[in-house]
Amino acid sequence: MSPREYDESDARIRPSRTTRRRTKDRPAHADSITAFVTTVDRGRTTCVTDDGVVITAMKARELGPKSVVVGDLVEIVGDVTGSEGSLARIVSVNERTNSLSRTVDDAARVERTIVANIDQLLIVVASANPEPRRGLIDRFLVSAFHESIKPIIIVTKVDVSPIPDFIQEYKALGVDIISTSSKGASRNTDIASLLEVLDEKISVLVGHSGVGKSTLINELVPDAERLTGVVNDVTGRGRHTSSSAIALPLINGGWIIDTPGIRAFGLSHLNKERVIESFPDVYQITQTCMPNCSHNESGCALNLWIESDLALKSERLIRVTSLQSLLEVKATDEER
Repeated sequence: MSPREYDESDARIRPSRTTRRRTKDRPAHADSITAFVTTVDRGRTTCVTDDGVVITAMKARELGPKSVVVGDLVEIVGDVTGSEGSLARIVSVNERTNSLSRTVDDAARVERTIVANIDQLLIVVASANPEPRRGLIDRFLVSAFHESIKPIIIVTKVDVSPIPDFIQEYKALGVDIISTSSKGASRNTDIASLLEVLDEKISVLVGHSGVGKSTLINELVPDAERLTGVVNDVTGRGRHTSSSAIALPLINGGWIIDTPGIRAFGLSHLNKERVIESFPDVYQITQTCMPNCSHNESGCALNLWIESDLALKSERLIRVTSLQSLLEVKATDEER
C-alpha cells in the first residue's frame, strides 16, 4: 500500500484568540435583598430576611472563602424564595459595626473573625467544675472593649460553689455580673431575668467547654436542641459539643449566638491604646504619663490619681489593677 499523500485540507488551523478584553466591571445587583447570616457550614450559608424567610446561599467566588461570618448582613441574589433545594448567591457583605476576632494562639498572627455586628458579649464561666480562669476572661474583655461591645459575665453553677472573689472586681470596669443556678426554683427566675437583658439585642455566648453555654441556650431558646456535654474529672475540661457558631432567635426579639468552646484566645491582632481608650476617666490620666509608660510602674500618673482622693482610693485601685491586668495580657502577646 502506497503512503497517503496529505494536502491543505488535512491542515487544522487553530482559531485566533479573541481581542476582546475581560471587563473588570461587576454587576450592580440592584435587585439584591438584605439578609442576616445565622450559620456558615461547609460552603453553605443560612440567612434570614427581614420577612423571616430562611434562605440557603453560597458565597460569590470574589468574596473569598472566609469573608462571611455569623451576624453579617449580606446582599443576596438568585432564588430567594427559601423553598427546599433552592440556592441563592451572596454577592456582598455590608459594612460591619464591629466583630469578635482572635488568633489561634499567642504566637499566631493570622486573625480569625468569629462573629460580627454584636451588641453584647456574654462571657460564661462556671463557679466550679471547671474552675473559672481569669486569664481567659481578661482576654475576652480586651476584645470587647476594643470593639465597643458591652461585656457581661454570666456565672453558672452558683448553687454548687460560691462566685470567686476575683470576679466581683470586674464591676469596677463597668462589667455587669449575672449568676445562675444549675437547678431548683431559682433557675427559672434566673433565666427570666437573663431574657430581659437579651431582648432586642444581638448577643454572643463565649467561654470554655463545659461551663454550661449549650444548657443556657436550650433554656433561652426551647426548640434549640443544642447538645450538652460533661466535664472530664481528670483534666477538668469540658467536651466540645458545638462545631460552629449559630444564631438563634429569641422569644421577645433579638438573637443569641452560640459558639464552640474556646481554650485559646490569642490577642496578637489588637491595639493596646484602644483598650485604654475604653476607660475614659483612666485614659485622661494616662495622657499625663511619661513617654512609653507601661502604666504598671512606680512613676505612673495612675498611682498619683489613686492617692489623690482617699474616699475613692479603694474603687480607683480596683479599677486600675483590673486595667493593668488587661494590659499585661496584651503586652505578653506582643512580646511573643
